[in-house]
Amino acid sequence: MQASVVAHCDWSLDGQKRFMTVSTRIGARFHVSVPEPVGDTASLVERLQARARTQGPLLLGFDFPIGLPRIYGERTGFPSFRALMDELGTGRWSDWFKVATEREEISLTRPFYPARPGGTLRRHLFEALDMQGADLLRLCEQPGEGRQTPAMLFWTLGGNQVGKAAITGWREVIMPNRARIGLWPFDGALMDLLARHAVVMAETYPGDAYGQIGIPRRPVWSKRRQDGRRSVAPFLQGWIASRPHVEADALLPVIADGFGADKVGEDRFDSAVGLFAMLDVLTGKRPEGAPDRPDVRLWEGWILGRL
Repeated sequence: MQASVVAHCDWSLDGQKRFMTVSTRIGARFHVSVPEPVGDTASLVERLQARARTQGPLLLGFDFPIGLPRIYGERTGFPSFRALMDELGTGRWSDWFKVATEREEISLTRPFYPARPGGTLRRHLFEALDMQGADLLRLCEQPGEGRQTPAMLFWTLGGNQVGKAAITGWREVIMPNRARIGLWPFDGALMDLLARHAVVMAETYPGDAYGQIGIPRRPVWSKRRQDGRRSVAPFLQGWIASRPHVEADALLPVIADGFGADKVGEDRFDSAVGLFAMLDVLTGKRPEGAPDRPDVRLWEGWILGRL
């Protein structure tokens, strides 16, 4: 079944920097709205479902990691990421979401580190978990030619860290809804999940989405600058013009303006670019990307559209 609503959320620890771009299907066309704040995450699914204009499931993408490195996952003793999620934050796993402050606090059941800078090294994490750096990267995060490499999940320091975003995303969105959603690719292929579930959630990565929809990295431009976002506007406009199934007139002035001059312009930009990439996968213009491997299906997950 085709999705009735597709939304991409650009995530952040700061709720004021969480933006989403939403498309609603009317007939055979997806009507794209301007980027908007994500708002209350407890009501996010219901609010998006209420925007449906036709029958069909909700497809929701988030740019935080969904899944765990296989080696780490297998050491937990659980058969899958899905099974472990049921225990996180309870019993033996009650401290799992609490970022370790001291290296002595790092353990299998408390793997995120460090809570703050100052005398902290990645080596502390590797030694405490008895793993190498490569062991803590998922297959979809391994370095590859021509693609950006996401940060290591458990390391929570630096401007590109993703661990704290994953913690908030899992606690606020994934875990509260886990019993009623199809979680891609853990529960199956995308189109199969859309046929069986009212809500499907998937991991995205805007840095990957740039290449997926044809935005070049050279000459160098910065998504953090309005003029940088303006410089790639022709590629977004060209994407829209070449997709007759997408109605995005409301978004065109925003694209031409570089998504605004304020500090959340980059978040609006990433929410829109991520949605475009999701629509290409949904409509068959790009493969969903997840390899048919047990480690991907059971533990690691995948970034939608990453090949």
